[in-house]
Amino acid sequence: MSVNRVTLLGNVGKQPEIREGAGGAKFATFSLATTDRAYTKRDGTQVPERTEWHNIVANGSVVGIIERYVTAGTKLYIEGKLRTRKYTARDNTERTVTEIYLDNMELLGGKHEQPQQGTNPPFYNQQRYQQSPTNWGGDDNVPY
Repeated sequence: MSVNRVTLLGNVGKQPEIREGAGGAKFATFSLATTDRAYTKRDGTQVPERTEWHNIVANGSVVGIIERYVTAGTKLYIEGKLRTRKYTARDNTERTVTEIYLDNMELLGGKHEQPQQGTNPPFYNQQRYQQSPTNWGGDDNVPY
């Protein structure tokens, strides 16, 4: 038995990118920042604040929610799986990237509470969106 599970609570770094993959399926990608607070050790040593940036990938019906309500600064609770892939950069070097493939997402206060003009959000303060595990058909569904 093995477990591949990631849980994050953080803020979206910039506007999510929405793209179409094979067969017209939409995908959303965005960065999520998680920050460990600064603190002082018992011996007086100062440990500075540390921010980690995570690459999030989503598909399926949750993409519509992300497209309409998630913007830079939105606080999200994310559950997903780690996936690592390789690609060739423009300078012909091979690179590796680790991404979190979204399974569940909760919008937690913040900018999503104010709907875009002409829309009615299906939630108020907090809503959980669950991704169907069958939507991740393998790496061939990722639009890279």
